[in-house]
Amino acid sequence: MKKIILSIIIFLNLLHSAEVQELPWPKGMSFLTFLEKYSIPQKLYFDLEKEDKELCSEIVADKRFFLYTEDNGDFNQVLIPVSEDIQIHMYKDSDGTVKFQTLPINYQEYTEAIAIPITVSVSHDIQKATGDVTLAIQLKSLFKGVVDFRKMQKGDFIALKYTKKSLLGRPHGLPELSAAMVEIAGKEYYRIKNSKDDKYYDEKGKGFSKTFFFKIPLTYKRISSKFTKKRWHPVLKRYRAHLGTDFAAPRGRKIYAAGDGRVEFKGRRGGYGNTIIINHQNGYKTLYAHQNGFRKGLKRGARVKKGQHIGYVGSTGLSSGPHLHLGLYKNGKAVDPLKVIRRPKTSGLAGKHKATFLANSKSIIKTFENEMKSENRTQATKLDRLTYKSEVKKL
Repeated sequence: MKKIILSIIIFLNLLHSAEVQELPWPKGMSFLTFLEKYSIPQKLYFDLEKEDKELCSEIVADKRFFLYTEDNGDFNQVLIPVSEDIQIHMYKDSDGTVKFQTLPINYQEYTEAIAIPITVSVSHDIQKATGDVTLAIQLKSLFKGVVDFRKMQKGDFIALKYTKKSLLGRPHGLPELSAAMVEIAGKEYYRIKNSKDDKYYDEKGKGFSKTFFFKIPLTYKRISSKFTKKRWHPVLKRYRAHLGTDFAAPRGRKIYAAGDGRVEFKGRRGGYGNTIIINHQNGYKTLYAHQNGFRKGLKRGARVKKGQHIGYVGSTGLSSGPHLHLGLYKNGKAVDPLKVIRRPKTSGLAGKHKATFLANSKSIIKTFENEMKSENRTQATKLDRLTYKSEVKKL
């Protein structure tokens, strides 16, 4: 229903000649400066709940947003994405006041399997067949230390199954590989993602995903707010999202780096207050918000080790009490920190978990093998495609 209402609002604005602009979020602009620019009272922001204030701090430079203005330039409404799944919607009500809400992003998603014979190189042939070179980067990461892609020659073969999102006809976020096969010099190598633990295994259930190197970065009293990707709250009758985990702890308690990396950001960041962002390997970043202060001598660009002291618990920014807001991002996408930090070490599957994995993997392995046996292996072949729209998970 909300999606229908929003579509009607936008359609009516178009009929009344409101100007619709798709713009990149300017570097250095905060949510508060956006309100000031369009003469929107900042009280709107300060009256928001804590989770919504934090969402406003998730807006990043150059992310594209949609702005609707009247002929005279006055603000009408705006849609600002803050993740792959949730966006901020502000609109001018009939009485002239500006309202704030969060809405799910209604993207399309498709899962596709594709077989690609090597003609030039892995990166070239994957980009030509799929239009996305990041799939080649993911593939090489999956087989690192096992397959030497530089030795692949014409006549070798790869097959991929991946999921990709599309918004308004454009790529939305990064694709996710669920299965891959590499045939080099007649030898086949498989990597298949297990939906139960998000790790990759070969066709026999042997594990290859490295154990993640993160640790919980402080001693805490309790988890005061869990990660929420998107959900409909049945009591508040609205969508909510919390792109991190909040650890309640006394003011001044030490915060440590969750993993090895380089300090990418150190300073104030909107409603997050004093914040540190650490860039780790394999596309991961961690964010530590609401700090009371930083460790003396810590500078932007500095390398830190897992467990190294970086700051102190506080309540800076817009916070209801001393706690650490820990954000975790994989290739720019917010993920649940606890699912990664608490993920068990696994070298391979066994028992019923292995049996289930092998049964679920049988179909894609058969599809890949049939294509490899095909005499027509001169061009990329799309094997399967399933398209569906995003869904909103309810409580």
